[in-house]
Amino acid sequence: MYQNCFFMNKLKFFLIFSLLLIGSSMLYAEDGYLLWLRAKADANAQVTANKQGASIDIAMKELRTQWKGAAIQLDITNARNVAALGKEGFTITGDKSNGFTISALTEAGLLYGAYHLLRLQETNAVPATLNVSEKPSYDIRILNHWDSFGMEDNAGSVFRGSLWQPEVLPDIPDFYIQYARANAAIGINSTVLNNVNASPAVLTTRWLEKVKAIADALRPYNIRVYLSVDFSSPVRLGELNTGDPLDKNVQKWWKNKVDEVYRYVPDFGGFLMKANSEGTSGPRDYGRTHLDGANMMADALAPHNGIIMWRAFVYDPNETDRAKQAYLEFQPNDGKFRPNVIVQVKNGPVDFQPREPISPLFGAMKKTPVMIEFEIVQEYFGYANHLAYLGTLFEECLDTDTYAEGPGSTVAKTTDGSLYKHKLTAISGVANVRRDVSNWCGHHFSQSNWYAFGRLAWNHQLSAETIAEEWARQTFSNDEAFVIPVTNMMMRSREAEVDFMMPLGLHHLFAFGHHYGPEPWVEVSFARPDWLPKYYHQANAVGLGYDRTKTGSDAVAQYSPVLHAAYSNLETCDERFLLWFHHVPWTHKMRSGHTLWDELCYRYDNGLQEVRDFQKTWDRIEQYIDPERFAHVQSRLRIQVSDAIWWRDACVLYFQTFAKRPIPYGLERPTTDLETLKMIDLVDFNYREKADRSKERGRTIPKVIGGGYQE
Repeated sequence: MYQNCFFMNKLKFFLIFSLLLIGSSMLYAEDGYLLWLRAKADANAQVTANKQGASIDIAMKELRTQWKGAAIQLDITNARNVAALGKEGFTITGDKSNGFTISALTEAGLLYGAYHLLRLQETNAVPATLNVSEKPSYDIRILNHWDSFGMEDNAGSVFRGSLWQPEVLPDIPDFYIQYARANAAIGINSTVLNNVNASPAVLTTRWLEKVKAIADALRPYNIRVYLSVDFSSPVRLGELNTGDPLDKNVQKWWKNKVDEVYRYVPDFGGFLMKANSEGTSGPRDYGRTHLDGANMMADALAPHNGIIMWRAFVYDPNETDRAKQAYLEFQPNDGKFRPNVIVQVKNGPVDFQPREPISPLFGAMKKTPVMIEFEIVQEYFGYANHLAYLGTLFEECLDTDTYAEGPGSTVAKTTDGSLYKHKLTAISGVANVRRDVSNWCGHHFSQSNWYAFGRLAWNHQLSAETIAEEWARQTFSNDEAFVIPVTNMMMRSREAEVDFMMPLGLHHLFAFGHHYGPEPWVEVSFARPDWLPKYYHQANAVGLGYDRTKTGSDAVAQYSPVLHAAYSNLETCDERFLLWFHHVPWTHKMRSGHTLWDELCYRYDNGLQEVRDFQKTWDRIEQYIDPERFAHVQSRLRIQVSDAIWWRDACVLYFQTFAKRPIPYGLERPTTDLETLKMIDLVDFNYREKADRSKERGRTIPKVIGGGYQE
């Protein structure tokens, strides 16, 4: 009798617990590994194809296991309307009752069409009838992995997060397939495997065998591999005593090496080159130009239809404004590069700052293909500690009008082949993908930046808001009570970061040796001026900001006449870039009616209050999120608020020593004094004592090692 009662009580408890789970929408814990591919794979859809192939097999499997609707037909065809969409475009026609047909010229097109249809399903956006045609905005849509792959002397370390596991190759880990699926689902078709600060070892037999294994695994998902290479490889590998690009033996060495690479990987994409930048080798070591170096590499790759992506991120320790140097190095040689050279230009003229004006090279290189380089990894956005949706940054840059050929000459049009008719088009993003964290990116919301880059690379006409909503629906929930506030929070997040870090065009106020916390006052005896914040903010008793007008460095002259005129005038300059282009008096009246000093204080305070509001938003929608991911994001938001206070206090108190004006009385006061803030030293490897003192003041100090935030 007792045993029966015990059994019944257990059964009753189980039933009640089950009902509670059902009532809470069965929110199981998730670790983020599935990214935006969380669709249940329990369907048994009817899918047929008129051709066979590795990519078609993947498309069929994805649809069969996930599609919940009527039959799907995959059709390889060269019909005129389909052929006009190119090698990766597709059409989808049909209706919900009778099913849909995905048509494409190639297997890749069918694969992208399958993922497009599944995206519509998972965002509750499949219409009753469908007649859609899509083709990518850029031919090459590439992730740059700043990874230690190929480094013989330091194979276990990583500069910007770890992805590959070279020690297990040629065996292919399961996560390679998830990585490939995630990229194919958003249209990314290329990947650079290794750090731009490349080791020459990556070109040796041992590593080329591993490159082949990765290429073979990614190929069915229409992803081609590329490598970053060291310009001095012939010398560093001990085979030549010079790397001079005009030397016949050097040219022959690179030709032979490229031939060898293609024997391992016949569809190898090409090379990415960082040369004569931040201490790397390059053609200028031999008295040559970037043109000489790029064309030598291009000639070696051309017989295999390979390309060379030559980075324009170059600067020297001289008196020239760092923001001017890329233009000065590359624009004079416009039209002289080989057809398979594409110049890779960061979105802004300095270095991936939270906000920069566009690089003046967009629209200035009319005869040479130029590709945008975005940074997906949050190097300047709190790393994996901050919620910072960068889709708005990408959109802002792409939609900016260069006026190079009159109104409407947007950055997107200067790079996608539509304005200058270049046959080679590309867009790149420095990846935030890692495998030392289960959610790939360290912060669940950082996944949205990977997603946003891929979607904009495929279609740069999409809005950042549309993409944010897509991602939120696929990654978390389709419930409108979740989607609306989360999309709103994401859309505000980048602006909040700009406000509490570096508003009104301020830039590079980060601590020396890394890019996490604020240190606008830092002095380092051995550092170059352009490594330090004072070079950029130029604060003094008169005002704040870098004068880039004709009375200063005249960097503004590198822009088209329309932008030149607008940015040069203190009264017409876009206030988002005011302190980028002007040294502005503290008493200058802003459009808000505030003085510059008061406006600065209000912006810093606004950024902090925005992040606090994100906390409230997130807490209100807890019921729509699984406990594991809810707690993760909640903990990160706490850190972000703490960091926003840190930034606000450090910058406002430091600049106040020059402005000598009170903080507006309606604003929250700083929580820490300036001298205490100056004690924080994130570069100090023996930082424990200072971190302990900081903890006593209620602040968590992240440990920074080797230029990257370590969780």
